Amino acid sequence: MTAVLDTVDTSQTEVEAGTPLASWPARAGAIAIDVLLGVAVIATMAVSAWSAPWLGWLWWVYVATAACVIVAMAVNRLLLPTITGWSLGRAVFGIAVRTQDGAAPGVLRLVGRDLVHLLDTAALFVGWLWPLWDGRRRTFADLLLRTEVHAVESPAERPQRDTRRPAAIALIVATVLCAAAVGLGYLVVYRPERAVDVARQQIAEQGPRIVEQMLSYNSESLQQDFSRAQSLTTDSYRDQLIAQQQLVQQSGATSNEYFAVSSAVLSATAEQASMLIALQGQRGTDPKDLKFITATLRVEFEKTADGQWKVANLIVLKKPQMNAPGQ
Repeated sequence: MTAVLDTVDTSQTEVEAGTPLASWPARAGAIAIDVLLGVAVIATMAVSAWSAPWLGWLWWVYVATAACVIVAMAVNRLLLPTITGWSLGRAVFGIAVRTQDGAAPGVLRLVGRDLVHLLDTAALFVGWLWPLWDGRRRTFADLLLRTEVHAVESPAERPQRDTRRPAAIALIVATVLCAAAVGLGYLVVYRPERAVDVARQQIAEQGPRIVEQMLSYNSESLQQDFSRAQSLTTDSYRDQLIAQQQLVQQSGATSNEYFAVSSAVLSATAEQASMLIALQGQRGTDPKDLKFITATLRVEFEKTADGQWKVANLIVLKKPQMNAPGQ
């Protein structure tokens, strides 16, 4: 038994002495280039697609970009090593995946190795740290697929061209793709939605006050109040308001004051909005003859070029009802 153990230890020592193994930092650096760059882009596209309109053109842009990155990662990790002997990240750090007899693994073994790497990740990343204390610096995937990662020290065996330039280009492309995805999401999704939210808030605050000012007037300052009301409407609705004001003047105008007691925004875009408003008020100047009035309106608003909200249409849903004091 002692003789057998001595023989095994000597053989293992000879293999370790003759085969330089890749350091853990070198393997981590290669993974960062080969995997983490692509994962960062895919994650960015996934989050951006989640916020984009379902099956819209922007959603398809994100999905197609993520699919292209997945294909590029597969080619780099699984196909290039069988053709050139290297993936991009491993070429930069001078390491290569080998079988236990020193041969280059085939595509199927590389595919299986990457799939089994899920175990390295699922075990709270312990599998990725396993090379720190394993004698052959192997992960769980290496143990199951019987592979090792060797350091290629001979200049004749390393790639003849400088691989740092392609790696830098890959980093730049990944950064640009992530920035473009975020930028498109902001311009196409977030900013329009934010504009709608701001418009809804503005209408909720300003809409009732605008309608109050447009419908309220005092007999002593009638022309000034009418002019103010006209300034609160769009060009397309102003003629209708002027016609109504003329009818008021012909019938003998008296003071009319409205207050919004309830309102609700029905719909809103960045440039248009619709609101339901319930009004109460009083008509007349003599306290003994005051009449209390109520009305319900649907009001359409439009934002002008200078950013001001104005009334574009007004529909009376419940005509003003007048009650004498005490009724």
